[in-house]
Amino acid sequence: MHQNSGDIYSDSGSPGSGEPLFLTVGKLLRSHGVNGFILISVITHFPERLVPGKVIYAGKNYQPLTIEKVQGHRDRLMIKFQGIEDKESVAAYTNQMVYVNSRELPMLPEGEYYHHQLLGLQVFNKEGQQLGTLEEILETGANDVYLVKTFSGEEILLPAIDGVVVEIDLVNHTMLVEPPVWYNE
Repeated sequence: MHQNSGDIYSDSGSPGSGEPLFLTVGKLLRSHGVNGFILISVITHFPERLVPGKVIYAGKNYQPLTIEKVQGHRDRLMIKFQGIEDKESVAAYTNQMVYVNSRELPMLPEGEYYHHQLLGLQVFNKEGQQLGTLEEILETGANDVYLVKTFSGEEILLPAIDGVVVEIDLVNHTMLVEPPVWYNE
């Protein structure tokens, strides 16, 4: 079913309110070799987007960098940026997070959503009672689990499966659910 404009941004790249402008895709680790390559730890479900010609944004100031080359290196990637030709220049980006612009995300099939589109949705049951706000998405092996925080501060865990999640309405920022029978007991 799924897959994360204020002036204040969190370390994730998300603004304080509204849909994020930038989404984290990785962390630059350390320079590799003498020709301007840097290792990146990839934290995106779409690493295939990190290709030559793609602009990504580094650090809290979102400095645009154009990827020149990408190479596999063990369980990580090595990236070289245009205009950065040596180890010393690329070392300035060590330990910085890198982002993509959320407007550049690939479209998902109908009925699938990015996590950042779902977080903050107001969650209602089929009777129209507001249960709370979708605060977190827990990724498990079988299916995701939605953590809904009630107005009293309690947490409700809902499996993100058909039958429990009835409808998602991004326009109205709502989610309609039918909690499992054990929820009401």
